[in-house]
Amino acid sequence: MNLDTVHNVYFIGIGGIGMSNLARYFHMNGKNVAGYDKTPSDVTEMLSELNIPVHFEDSIAKISEEFKNPENTLVVFTPAVPKTHAELNFFKNEGFQVCKRAEVLGFITKNSFCLAVAGTHGKTTTTAILGHLLYESGASVTAFLGGISENYNTNFISSGTEYSVVEADEYDRSFLQLSPDVACITSVEADHLDIYGDEQGIVDSFKEFTTKIKPGGKLFVKSGLALSGYTYGLEDDSDYCIKNITIQNGAYCFDLVTPIETFSGVEFNKPGKHNLLNALVAFAMATQIKSPKTGRLVNALKTFKGVKRRFTYQIQKENLVYVDDYAHHPTEIAALHQAVREMYPGKKVTLVFQPHLFSRTKDFADEFARELSKFDEVLLLDIYPAREEPIAGITSQWLLSKIENDCKKVVFKEELISILKEKELEVLVTAGAGDIGNEVSRIKKAFA
Repeated sequence: MNLDTVHNVYFIGIGGIGMSNLARYFHMNGKNVAGYDKTPSDVTEMLSELNIPVHFEDSIAKISEEFKNPENTLVVFTPAVPKTHAELNFFKNEGFQVCKRAEVLGFITKNSFCLAVAGTHGKTTTTAILGHLLYESGASVTAFLGGISENYNTNFISSGTEYSVVEADEYDRSFLQLSPDVACITSVEADHLDIYGDEQGIVDSFKEFTTKIKPGGKLFVKSGLALSGYTYGLEDDSDYCIKNITIQNGAYCFDLVTPIETFSGVEFNKPGKHNLLNALVAFAMATQIKSPKTGRLVNALKTFKGVKRRFTYQIQKENLVYVDDYAHHPTEIAALHQAVREMYPGKKVTLVFQPHLFSRTKDFADEFARELSKFDEVLLLDIYPAREEPIAGITSQWLLSKIENDCKKVVFKEELISILKEKELEVLVTAGAGDIGNEVSRIKKAFA
């Protein structure tokens, strides 16, 4: 792949969070960028504000003529695009260079000092923290984030190209295209079984990812994982460890222990023990760059605001707290519940959850039911299909029947706000990876 000869970059699925940060990268580097996506969104609106054309109809006629020259046009697509996609097949049949996003990302980052964040959970937040730490420390960094950073209101941070920060996504084995200098693995659990078949398949893939680390590179792994590397954990004997945790004014305060030194009185403002682990490994990775200014890194931890839809406060009033989160796997639901209970002990917590994918709902139904049962009230939206066709018998009503909770119900999005208004809400939580995010502003407006 010779990017010097590429003038045009066309994205199929440009509204995807990982695709759009690549679009921003090429746009920043003077390339002519355009693309297709299925539906308008906040992300496509932000691209349009950069004068990147986006259309929403799968039509070859909608592709501008300047993008129909195979000699100077690179086409990037996401695995979520169906094989029947007319535009994708046009480019493939006409001899264009057509690449998956992961392949392009691997090519872009291979000539930089690459820091890659892998794991079944925690990738996006950890990547965003790491990008923030390096940017605030004055490093020359380009960070490709899997979510919108609340510090910068973008999923793409750039102050230079010496270092690159990327989210190493296990879906479709995409992370095997990377060759990082420093990597971490936050967790390894069964997920994406439509790709891997079983849990061993995903374990083997993460092990293969560790072989992609450049010679002399470093791997950080959460304490307890059956992988070799520098360990990190909470209140244990890990190489990097957080100890003496207290909560002060809604924020964590703790000691951060590294193999070299201990930092006392460190502050971090995102709720949940899982987020403390994310902050810890991001800090550990950030210390691996040349001449890291550790004092600035500690200060930057305090100023990290978060990632949109990762325990994002929408309303904080005395009589109502509303939190929105991206949680879509049982482990993430459990972490969300822990964070809410820790911050709001004794409060009634109402959860609105949109299951994501028929296959994931089927594969983890019992685990979902166990974690959802812990909330005081549960409202389920219909399953968001994303790239999938329905599976017979796998519905939100079926999942609801497994939840052990007297206050549970399946609701349609159209009736959600009216149903919520009938309740005496104390802490309201919305969660899911589908289009439930589109309901957030409406809920916020109804209760603000």
